[in-house]
Amino acid sequence: MRRILPVLIVLLLLPFAAPTRAAAAGTVWHVIRPQESLAYIAGMYDLDPHDLASWNQIPYEAPIQPDGVLRLNPPPAPLPVFSSRIETVSPGMVNWNPAKGCPIIPANLRRVWVTYIDFTGAARDGSVIVRHDVAPRVQRAFETLYRWRFRIMAMAPMRLNMPGETDMSIVTAGYNCRAVAGTKVWSEHAAGTAVDINPLQNPMKRGTFLSPAAGGLYLDRNRRLIGMIHPEGAARAFLWNGFHWGGTWTSLKDYMHFSLTNR
Repeated sequence: MRRILPVLIVLLLLPFAAPTRAAAAGTVWHVIRPQESLAYIAGMYDLDPHDLASWNQIPYEAPIQPDGVLRLNPPPAPLPVFSSRIETVSPGMVNWNPAKGCPIIPANLRRVWVTYIDFTGAARDGSVIVRHDVAPRVQRAFETLYRWRFRIMAMAPMRLNMPGETDMSIVTAGYNCRAVAGTKVWSEHAAGTAVDINPLQNPMKRGTFLSPAAGGLYLDRNRRLIGMIHPEGAARAFLWNGFHWGGTWTSLKDYMHFSLTNR
């Protein structure tokens, strides 16, 4: 199918239940669950909580956040300080076609670069494109995710961040000049006011339709797998910045989707 995803999916399946100490020896990361503390997680794996804080570059006294990921061994290199910048967008960057009649022009879009942690625990520079006035909110949300050690599977530019991967449905992204699937109504992505986070791990389900199609593994939202978003966890990074979350919708569930208009 794809060269990279099968290996990642196998890794994602490992820590969905709290391991015994005997079974924890080969485990290298832990997805934080509600009510867990640094000391509690350290005890699960027979680790010193001060080491755990140091390896993850988090203050020992600070509360840890659900959906974040703690590495359980020393990192090969320290994570850099979060950084972000905003750039203007040219028509070529977004494959602009005036004939399509998209609801926003490139001059009103911005590319937001952010530091993120990928599924291997490495820090990378990635970008999303959103409307100019949405860009500062996006910066704040991604900074919060980074501080919480939430992991993101992939962001543009894919040729650098996940070379060889051809499935763009897994990419965390913003602007896309398209209609809502199955309709002629413009998506909020076409207006630059929506961001999708880890689509594979947070799929959209409407009736029997599932997108991405490989996201069935993640429909049980009681699971705690790397990259999944939960209301008491990573969703708050966007909710606190004025976004609405498709994971709360009743007519369908769009767990990846955050938008300013709740559409």
